[in-house]
Amino acid sequence: MSFSLQSLIRKNIAALKPYSSARDEFSGEASVFLDANENSLGSPTIKWYNRYPDPHQKKLKAAISAVKSVPADQIFLGNGSDECIDILFRTFCEPGVNNVIVCPPTYGMYEVSAAINDVAVKKAPLTPNFQLDTLAIENLVDGNTKIIWLCSPNNPSGNSLNRTDIETILNNFNGIVVIDEAYINFSRQKSFIQELTEYPNLVILQTFSKAWGLAGLRLGMAFAQQPIISIMDKVKPPYNINQLTQEIVTNALQEVGMVNDMIKEIVAMREALAKVFLQIPVVEKVYPSDANFLLVKVKNAQSVYNYLLTKGIVVRDRSNVILCNECLRITIGTEQENTMLVDALAAIE
Repeated sequence: MSFSLQSLIRKNIAALKPYSSARDEFSGEASVFLDANENSLGSPTIKWYNRYPDPHQKKLKAAISAVKSVPADQIFLGNGSDECIDILFRTFCEPGVNNVIVCPPTYGMYEVSAAINDVAVKKAPLTPNFQLDTLAIENLVDGNTKIIWLCSPNNPSGNSLNRTDIETILNNFNGIVVIDEAYINFSRQKSFIQELTEYPNLVILQTFSKAWGLAGLRLGMAFAQQPIISIMDKVKPPYNINQLTQEIVTNALQEVGMVNDMIKEIVAMREALAKVFLQIPVVEKVYPSDANFLLVKVKNAQSVYNYLLTKGIVVRDRSNVILCNECLRITIGTEQENTMLVDALAAIE
């Protein structure tokens, strides 16, 4: 058996003629734009946003290409990674027919998006040390399995998945393998981006919401070989990334040094917090993390969660998630916020 992209694409998507926007039908230079039914008199803002944004985000993709060392035609941009996830479902999964595999505990939107798109979900839980059970995944694959979703570093556990396990799946599954690398900037492991040329079935998700500190702008990235990106571009709305986001992120990409400094500071605080937590009586275990958060097992997680709320501190109670019994997921904050958290936890009798 060998990988065949065309056999994976939904038949109606393969035959889809994408919407042709006014900006798609024009190329070259012009000074008078009377083609897109915009308000030619301007906007009620200092800077005018009366024109539609570039539907292909050319300048932004060029800037991302320079930073990520990935050709621009291998980059897809979505309104957060969530839009990238949804478009992958809509591109490859026939509603009511196909299924996907997830490995809980993991990011919940894979399952939510599957439900929205009427796609069955098969679950291969991680092992007790939050690693892939490759045999369980293999046993779940059938003729209707289109996508395997992997999150590395994983949310909510924080650890990176074993690289050899991921490579085993990539080499043996003829469907799409998605590696969600939302937290890769905080990891000791290198991104799978360098492997794009080796795997025609690989899709990598990254985001500007975490290390880049731009969660409010909602910009996610998908990287894959050009044929996959091309079909995703057919499915997306024509102007899915607004002009302001394109401008701000393009400028932010000039500040790689500042972002790297923030990453180093967050990782240093993460390591320091992990050590401090272990000295606090209510804390039972701190799991290793390659992300900007720590999964922490405590005595009576719900009680601790509620107590922290009384102190104005919000964390995430993950006790209801498989393998995360009595666990809180705690994001690394500022130095002051971390101190407030530690003091509050230490005060619990």
